[in-house]
Amino acid sequence: MAIATQLRPDRLAFLVSMHASLTRQSVPWEAVIALDGADPGRLPAALADDARVRVLPLPRPVGAACARNLALNEVRTTYVNWADDDDLFTDQAMAVRLHTLETTGVGWCAGWSEDLHPDGTTSLWRCPTPPGRHAAGDVWTYWKKPEDTLPIGPTTILARTDLVRAAPMGGLVQGEDYMAAVGVTTLAPGILLPVPVYHYRKHPGQMTRQDTYDVLEARARQHAWAYGRSLRALLTLRDPRPAAGGA
Repeated sequence: MAIATQLRPDRLAFLVSMHASLTRQSVPWEAVIALDGADPGRLPAALADDARVRVLPLPRPVGAACARNLALNEVRTTYVNWADDDDLFTDQAMAVRLHTLETTGVGWCAGWSEDLHPDGTTSLWRCPTPPGRHAAGDVWTYWKKPEDTLPIGPTTILARTDLVRAAPMGGLVQGEDYMAAVGVTTLAPGILLPVPVYHYRKHPGQMTRQDTYDVLEARARQHAWAYGRSLRALLTLRDPRPAAGGA
C-alpha cells in the first residue's frame, strides 16, 4: 500500500479510519506512508505504533503524485494499491483481489467503489468498464471522451508492483491517479470484479470540493486521456520488421 498525506488536522481522523480498514483485512499487508512535507510527530499513534506501517518523511510538500511515486520506491510487496488518507477499503478488498491475481496471473485486479456519505450511508458506483477479464489496453476504450466518466476507479486497482512502477502517477497536480489507472490497465491484462472494494469518502475538505478544482480538471483529464490513447496505439503496433533483403 502506498499512501500520501500532509497530515492535515481535518483529515487525521479519516487517516485513522483508513488504517483501521486495513487492519480488518484477512491477508497480510504493509503500508508505506509518504508524509508530504508534514511533521512525523503528527502521525496518529495507531499508525506510528503499527509495525506494518513504514513512514517516509519528505522535507517539503511535493504533491500527491510525487509523494506516491516516492513511496513506491519503498514498497516491498509483490502487489500494491495506492490510496489517499481519506479512503476506506471494504473488509475483503485485499483478499478477493489478491486471490484473483494469484490464481489467474493477470497484472491487475479491480472492483467497484461506493461513495461514503457524511451520514454513513453508501451508494454504489459501477464504472463504465464491464466486469470480467480485459486485455491490455481495453479499459481505455470505455473512456470515449476526456469529459466522460473515468473507465475504472483508480483506487480500486490492486496490481503487480513492477507494473505500477512502469505506469507512475505522472506530473499532474490533480488527476494523477487517472494516469496510473490508464497506464496499468494498458500495459497488462486484468480483471474487474463486480464487488465493491473501496469507499470514496464525501466530505467538505476533499480536493474535488475546492474552488480551484474545476480550473485544472478538464486539462488533467485531457492529458490522461491522450496518454492512454497514445500508449495503447504504440503498444498495439505490429513489429515493423523489414522485408527480406530490405535496408
